[in-house]
Amino acid sequence: MDGMLSQDEINALLSGMDVSGGGDAGGDAPAGDSAAADSSPAEGGGSSSGVDESLLSMEERDAVGEIANISMGSSATTLYSLVNRKVDITTPQVELSNWDTVIQDYQKPCVFIQIKYTVGLDGSNIMVLKEHDVKVITDLMMGGDGTNTDGELGELHLSAISEAMNQMMGSAATSLSTMLGKMIDISPPEASLVDLTGQEPDQVAAFLSGTFAKVSFRMQIDELVDSTIIQLYPIDFAKELYSTFAGGGSEPEPEPEPAPAAAPVPEAAPAPEPYVPPQAPPPMQQQAPPMGYPQMAPQMGYPPMGYPQMPQPNMNIQPAQFQNFTADYSQVPGAENIGIIKDVPLEVTVELGRTKKSISEILDFAPGTIIELDKIAGEPIDVLVNGKFVAKGEVVVIEESFGIRVTEIIN
Repeated sequence: MDGMLSQDEINALLSGMDVSGGGDAGGDAPAGDSAAADSSPAEGGGSSSGVDESLLSMEERDAVGEIANISMGSSATTLYSLVNRKVDITTPQVELSNWDTVIQDYQKPCVFIQIKYTVGLDGSNIMVLKEHDVKVITDLMMGGDGTNTDGELGELHLSAISEAMNQMMGSAATSLSTMLGKMIDISPPEASLVDLTGQEPDQVAAFLSGTFAKVSFRMQIDELVDSTIIQLYPIDFAKELYSTFAGGGSEPEPEPEPAPAAAPVPEAAPAPEPYVPPQAPPPMQQQAPPMGYPQMAPQMGYPPMGYPQMPQPNMNIQPAQFQNFTADYSQVPGAENIGIIKDVPLEVTVELGRTKKSISEILDFAPGTIIELDKIAGEPIDVLVNGKFVAKGEVVVIEESFGIRVTEIIN
C-alpha cells in the first residue's frame, strides 16, 4: 500500500526467527502460523508479539474468565437500571497481552477506569471503554436518548461514568463475595481520558509496561452501542484470583498424626459385693416443674400418679370486691386541668392556596412569574394549627399588617 509493513506482516516475519527472550521455540514456528504462536504458550517463555505466554496457565486463565463472567453479569444488570435500556454483555475471552496490542485494538482516545480492591483482595484492574460508548452511557444516565454524543469528553462525562462503574463494580464485588465466600469491597473507581498513541504505559499504571491479562467482552446497549470493552489485570492479581477461586491454589499441609496413647494400666478387680435381694420399686414421684412453668392441676378430681393424697388446709375463700368506676370524669381530680399546657406554643399557618408544578416548570420561575393557585377569588382561606386544618376565614388588613377573620371552625 504505502510501502510500510502491516502488523500482521511484521508478526509473520518475527515468527520465523528467534525473538529476544523467546528461546529456540520461536524459530521453529512456521511463518504462516503466527496466530497459533500467539494463542499457545511458548516453551521458552516468549511469543512472536513479545508476550510471555507462560506467565499464566490455562487453568488460571479459565478461573479469571469465570470470575470476570460472573462479575460482568451483575454489572450488566446494574447498568440496565442506570440507563433503562437492554444491556447484553457476552462471555469474556482471556488472553495475555501488552501495551502494543492494546494500542492496536484502540486507536482513538479511550477512557481508562482504575478499580482498586480494598477488602478481600489485594490488587487492582483497569477497564477500558471507548470514548463514544462513554458518551452514550452518560447521555442515557442524564435522561437523554443516547444520541447526544457531539462535543469533547469532559469532566461531567468522566464523573458520570465513574459513578456508573462504582455501582457496577460494587455489584460485581457483592457477587464475588458470594462466590468466594468472603467479604470483597472496592474503592471508588477513577476515570481518565487516555490518548494511547502518545501515552507511555507506566504513566497509566506500572503493570502495563510488561505482560498482563486482557479480558475482552462484547457489550450491546439496544441499537446504540455494539462495542468491545476490555479489563486489564496484572499477572500477580490474576494469579491471586485463581488461588482464591481454587481454594488457596495448593493443597494444605497434612497435620501431624497424634502420638499413640499409652496403654492403660490394668486396675485391680474390685471385691464382689454381697448379694442383696431385689425389693419392690418405690412409687413413681413426679419432679416439680422448673421455676416459671405453671403447676399442672389434678384432673378428674384425682392427684397425679405418684403424688400421695395430702389433706387440704382450711382456707377462707371469698369473692373479689372491686370498686365501681363513675362515668362522671369531671369528678376525677386533674381530669380538666388544661391550664398545665396553656402556655405551650403552637404554629398557626394561614394558607392562601396550593398548586402543583413539574420540575421543568419550576426551573422556569423568574421574577415576575405569576403562579395560579387552586383557590377561587373570594373563597375562604384555610387556617392550620401545627399543620392541622382547624378553621376558615377571610383576609383583613390591620393597620399595615395582614390578618384573618375566622368565619368557620372545623370540627
